[in-house]
Amino acid sequence: MTIDCADAYPLAEFWVKVLDGKLGEGDEPGDPEVLVESAGAGLLFIVVPEGKSVKNRIHLDLKPLDRTRDEEVERLLALGATLVEDHRAPDGSGWATLADPEGNEFCVERSAAERAATGG
Repeated sequence: MTIDCADAYPLAEFWVKVLDGKLGEGDEPGDPEVLVESAGAGLLFIVVPEGKSVKNRIHLDLKPLDRTRDEEVERLLALGATLVEDHRAPDGSGWATLADPEGNEFCVERSAAERAATGG
């Protein structure tokens, strides 16, 4: 998956932490393209001259493996994400929409364990 951005390396560093991944071999600050490799996805960040101006037409949905949805949201906020919309319901269902440091939206859903515990 390729994501346009203003500064590839710092954005890739953010997503390395989000996905528990690693940077592509030889990628360095200032590079116009930086790869993030993880078990779940490969993301290529490419510098483009124009800024983001509208909602993403495609986005990632993250489902934590070893944390609850709410723990994952807090972890990502601490890494530099921002909360865009909170769709979490009092009964534990729902999701949170966040944005990375360049404004690209992504969602955090409930973990498989949370879904199993509530039957959905």
